[in-house]
Amino acid sequence: MLIEKLTAFIPKNEQEIADKKSILKFIKNNPDVLHRSNEVAHLTSSAIVVNESMTKILFAFHNIYQSWSWVGGHNDGDSDCLAVAIRETKEETGVHNIRPYNDEIFMIDTIYVSNHYKKGAYVSDHLHLNITYLLIADEHDSLVIKQDENSGVKWFDLEDVLNHVSEPRMHSVYIKAIDRIKKIRG
Repeated sequence: MLIEKLTAFIPKNEQEIADKKSILKFIKNNPDVLHRSNEVAHLTSSAIVVNESMTKILFAFHNIYQSWSWVGGHNDGDSDCLAVAIRETKEETGVHNIRPYNDEIFMIDTIYVSNHYKKGAYVSDHLHLNITYLLIADEHDSLVIKQDENSGVKWFDLEDVLNHVSEPRMHSVYIKAIDRIKKIRG
């Protein structure tokens, strides 16, 4: 299912053309790509969460990166990237009234993750082969902080969110997402 979804994904720019090719090649050559035990690269699933009118975006303040960011996480053996993105969104934000915009992959990105400590253990530099879905959530749901991962959860105006992102590498990823959301809105 994962290979089929990725193969069917139509890249929207040069970056996604290159990333699709390298991600598919890496998956074919690394049977452990769904697990963090692959210390070079592993699959992650993220969500761009917007309100019904697609004017607001839900971000969490990520403790490791000290920046407002999308939500998501490691697949940890689960090849259903959409299910992982929904599960991680619920866990990291507390929202329950959530649905996918559709079941198509919204974006793909290969993201460099610099070394850091997580739960007291050293994590080496590696890559996240990231699959992103667009999710629609009820902006009136109660938000909940997941203290071991984030220290804030907040809705931002789509036009303002980049002013709160302090991770330079992620700006291009979020700009790409915002541009696509604007095209969907018309």
